[in-house]
Amino acid sequence: MSDLYAVIGNPIGFSKSPFIHGRFAEMTGQDIVYQAIEGEIGRFARRIDEFRAAGAKGLNITAPFKLDAFAYATEHSESAKLAGAANCLKFDGDTVSAQNFDGVGLVRDITVNLGVEMKGRRVLLLGAGGAARGAFLPFLRERPAELTLVNRTVAKAVALAEQATDGEPVTVCSYEELADRGGFDLVVNATSASLRAEMPPIPGAAFRGARLAYELAYGKGLTPFLRAAKQEAVPGLADGVGMLVEQAAEAFAWWRGVRPPTSGVIGELTIPLV
Repeated sequence: MSDLYAVIGNPIGFSKSPFIHGRFAEMTGQDIVYQAIEGEIGRFARRIDEFRAAGAKGLNITAPFKLDAFAYATEHSESAKLAGAANCLKFDGDTVSAQNFDGVGLVRDITVNLGVEMKGRRVLLLGAGGAARGAFLPFLRERPAELTLVNRTVAKAVALAEQATDGEPVTVCSYEELADRGGFDLVVNATSASLRAEMPPIPGAAFRGARLAYELAYGKGLTPFLRAAKQEAVPGLADGVGMLVEQAAEAFAWWRGVRPPTSGVIGELTIPLV
């Protein structure tokens, strides 16, 4: 009997996870069934109880259930604790383990797939919500020369920066103060602005000299953020499709003990940034 996995969200029809994990299973010879579950708001725990009763082994989680998944779990990884959210669960009897692979998937896409080293670089991270919280520690592990956090509500960025240990090069500033900070080597948009086709209030000067502008939203083509980076002649533009596939590969490896290759799947899902 095939092992059972799924992704849960609301809405869920857009999810690429069934395709991604299906391709991973084909490439690695793993016998799994992977479903998409349209979750009902307010009934997350009951629905997952039903899923586990059916013999499920693991679950991916997308909006709006990442906080529910964190609360449902009995064990939490460091990355899940920092983010306060889980995007992956593993079931073993009464134990429900929670992980958040978004940050490690993002770092792998930047450093391996796109070939942009973060060590010794000036990195600008826009946003202080769940996506930014998931990226924060993985970014610091790459030992950038400076990691600058910017958010509309500066207090949220300050609270995130407090998770750093003494001596780690983390700074916080407002969008207004960015104009005086010069350019960065890497600019990452972890805000939700692009989901609304909006532009975060980042000055053009922040892009000057950048090697890469990275948009966590994916499948939306040239977002206002990426368009602004292009206008500032940033040579590298990327959306979050690579992160999506890489975090899925981390989940697959956690569940199955084998890490699938990712480049082919990323290529199949990539939409030209035009």
